[in-house]
Amino acid sequence: MHTPTTPPAMRETTYDIGGNRKIFAAETGDGPPVLLLHGGGPGASGVSNYARNITELAKEYRVVVPDLPGYGRSTKGIDSTDPFGHLADGIRGLMNALDLDKAHLVGNSYGGACALRLALDTPERVDRMVLMGPGGVGTTRALPTPGLNSLLNYYTGDGPSRLKLEKFIRNYLVFNAADVPDTAIDERYRASIDPEVIAAPPLRRPSGPQALRTLVKMDFTRDRRLNRLPVPTLVLWGAEDKVNRPSGGPMLADRMPNCDLYMVANTGHWVQFERAELFNRLSADFLAGRR
Repeated sequence: MHTPTTPPAMRETTYDIGGNRKIFAAETGDGPPVLLLHGGGPGASGVSNYARNITELAKEYRVVVPDLPGYGRSTKGIDSTDPFGHLADGIRGLMNALDLDKAHLVGNSYGGACALRLALDTPERVDRMVLMGPGGVGTTRALPTPGLNSLLNYYTGDGPSRLKLEKFIRNYLVFNAADVPDTAIDERYRASIDPEVIAAPPLRRPSGPQALRTLVKMDFTRDRRLNRLPVPTLVLWGAEDKVNRPSGGPMLADRMPNCDLYMVANTGHWVQFERAELFNRLSADFLAGRR
């Protein structure tokens, strides 16, 4: 098992991105800017999601790790009619606040969907992308996976609990449950019961009269822009992903004109955590244009 490397001391700043919205971000390293966008599970945050990657990537890059809108120390609440668009707008606002005309994007799950939407809307703002099991790739045309159901049900029914979170993480998020320490689950559980988050869960099932329209917006395979997206992209997908179906990897590679695909054996939804050394090496090389 890989031993996590504690991220170095990071500069922490909360940025005003307009519209009474703020994005918290931690930063370290020098070089080309890379934004690490975390997944959407309960209690997720930027630095905790990438604890095994920041140190290595910061050797070569300026690493910026935000809490996505709705999470961590960023402003809570998501536009439920267009969640991916709301996330992309928030991260583009962060780039503006950082005076970044262009940056690399690395996105896991919900963060991968955010990166892909940002690239589709404004491809001139994205240099290269690394996507790990991104949301919105074939996830709206079939029944949700057991892992996605577990995630979406966290705040429903009898409400959040540490047991529900542990079940999601150990049974669905990773291939080897023993890889995840109890302390990581404790930290995420505490974050997940923030009263502001409970009042406005950032990831929920579309409902109401706009539900079908929202699902269409959240399905990238319906977006014709995907066929001509010029951004060089590396897709890493755990072959044992129980949250977003691994078939999404070949689907993206088939549709996108400049996309490399790496299917990672014996790995679940959290590639950057479970296979950190492989992820760090592949990502650093790809973002630098090294083949």
